[in-house]
Amino acid sequence: MLGSKKSGFGAGGNTTLVARDTTVVGDVHFSGSLDIEGVVQGNIFAEEGKDALVRIIDKGRVQGEIRAPSVVINGIVEGDVYSSKHLELAAKGRVQGNVHYTLLEMAAGSEVNGSLTHIAVTQ
Repeated sequence: MLGSKKSGFGAGGNTTLVARDTTVVGDVHFSGSLDIEGVVQGNIFAEEGKDALVRIIDKGRVQGEIRAPSVVINGIVEGDVYSSKHLELAAKGRVQGNVHYTLLEMAAGSEVNGSLTHIAVTQ
């Protein structure tokens, strides 16, 4: 199911939650999974060389850039998104910025107000 917490890809292990009614001001560096139900006012960076997943859930909002292998957006992102593996835009997902992706999945109703740029897979 698009945008669900049980999405079939991404990172296992630790999960960090930014809960509803919570605002994080500043950049976030993480590994594992990062679930955002509140607001992040800053950039989000996954640890280099690790499998990581960012999920912006329903009413979640990111005001900054996202750089992670796997990203699921069902909230709002005001900034550029860089996904080196898989990017999923669920039905309520909105991106106000440029999207750089290797594999993109968009549901009906999702929205990108910016450019879409495919990143070639290097092996």
